Amino acid sequence: MKGFTVQLKRAYESASPPDGYRVLVERLWPRGVRKADLRLDAWLKDIAPSSELRRWFGHEPSRFDEFAARYRRELRRSPAEEALAALRQRALEGPVTLVYAAHDETHNGAVVLRGELEIALAVHSPHPTPEE
Repeated sequence: MKGFTVQLKRAYESASPPDGYRVLVERLWPRGVRKADLRLDAWLKDIAPSSELRRWFGHEPSRFDEFAARYRRELRRSPAEEALAALRQRALEGPVTLVYAAHDETHNGAVVLRGELEIALAVHSPHPTPEE
């Protein structure tokens, strides 16, 4: 069975060929980064946590579990649900890199989004045939 690659990369890191399809998953453009330097294939604002949720979270690690739960609920509503489905389809076609701006590489929306995307890929992927 073909493996799926969904990776994370900070907006402040250089793009590289193994990144595949690069998508910014933030509502706000990363500070200090020129659009030409980011080398994106897409900017999916609709898939990012809502402004209200982002402000509530405030990048406080102690709030991360609740943030993740609330964000997962947002991902199940339109238009985020449709954006997640489109991103899942893209990941079936090749590597996808979720580009984010947070300094904390462990407690951020992209981490939650990758988890949800990996679940969607596992659930909606064709099952391997015996000869695979």
